[in-house]
Amino acid sequence: MIALVLKVLNLIAKQRLKPNSGVSIGEGSRINYRGLHLKPGCEFKTGPGCMIEGHIYFERPDAKVMIGSNTFMGGSMIATATGVDIGSNVLIAWGCCIVDHNSHALDWRLRVDDTKGWIVGQKDWSHVKIQPIKICDNAWIGFNSIILKGVTIGEGAIVAAGSVVTKDVPPYTTVAGNPARVIREPSVGELGASPMSEPSSKEGV
Repeated sequence: MIALVLKVLNLIAKQRLKPNSGVSIGEGSRINYRGLHLKPGCEFKTGPGCMIEGHIYFERPDAKVMIGSNTFMGGSMIATATGVDIGSNVLIAWGCCIVDHNSHALDWRLRVDDTKGWIVGQKDWSHVKIQPIKICDNAWIGFNSIILKGVTIGEGAIVAAGSVVTKDVPPYTTVAGNPARVIREPSVGELGASPMSEPSSKEGV
């Protein structure tokens, strides 16, 4: 019964989107429309065959989230003030947070009125650091991981569960920890591998 109610609510949320809302969904993709928190001028696009089950918060007008094809995002969250670019064949587990900004100024005097602003639907972004995030094709983000502003996750890279990523992750590399550090570098075979190639290692993450 609950599943049916959620399905109906999701359909209602989809139908409420205006034709010029900036939302473009690829063929066969399944989206949690209730989780799209749009602002004017924002864009959300996916390629075909995606499953997006989490919530996406567009913090400022004109922010963008672009997702390739065959990408999965479980019960995770994206909060963007400028842009998050996610490639194809990416796996993002549940409990992850992908945030392209610091949320607040580092100087307490510049953030002291943030709550007062939120109460009336306003926020001063002038002292908040913002940098876009890119997650390249074939990457895997383990559950409860945090991806912070300005980070690029390279093609085929793995972020182990519970990691906090503050720096770029090279392609086909595994990182873990807080802050995330390299725990496995790619083999020669992986560097030239296609998505259909057999993995060179059976190591778990």
